[in-house]
Amino acid sequence: MENFTKKSVISLLRAGHHVEEQLHGCLQTYGLSVPQFNVLRILRGQKEQPVSLATVQDRMIKKMSNTSRLIDKLIDKQLVSRNTCAANRRKVDICITASGLDLLKTLDPLVDLTEKNITSELNAEEQQLLNLLLQKIFN
Repeated sequence: MENFTKKSVISLLRAGHHVEEQLHGCLQTYGLSVPQFNVLRILRGQKEQPVSLATVQDRMIKKMSNTSRLIDKLIDKQLVSRNTCAANRRKVDICITASGLDLLKTLDPLVDLTEKNITSELNAEEQQLLNLLLQKIFN
């Protein structure tokens, strides 16, 4: 059993690395890293409602200690804005900008195609089974 356990974990690590490499290749032309893209998608999902840094960190796929640095880089690219909350000056509100939304509109079909290419060797039933098995690991 132990041999299958090690093989499963190594396969998961290799698969995760492969997916990240493929997405990185898709995003690098636009000057984005995978974590930066993840932040933009999180902010888009807020439907123009500001969120705190803690909320962004909590929703990230890969939890990182340098999320504020990621936000700073997105601000420098004018894809995200950061403002002091009017109700609580200790709180910082983070929002996606119109430029960030426009970039995501451009990236969405490219990322969709990359995701389809990543899973192209699996039929719909196999993809469903893969998702089910992965959920068992994460719960």
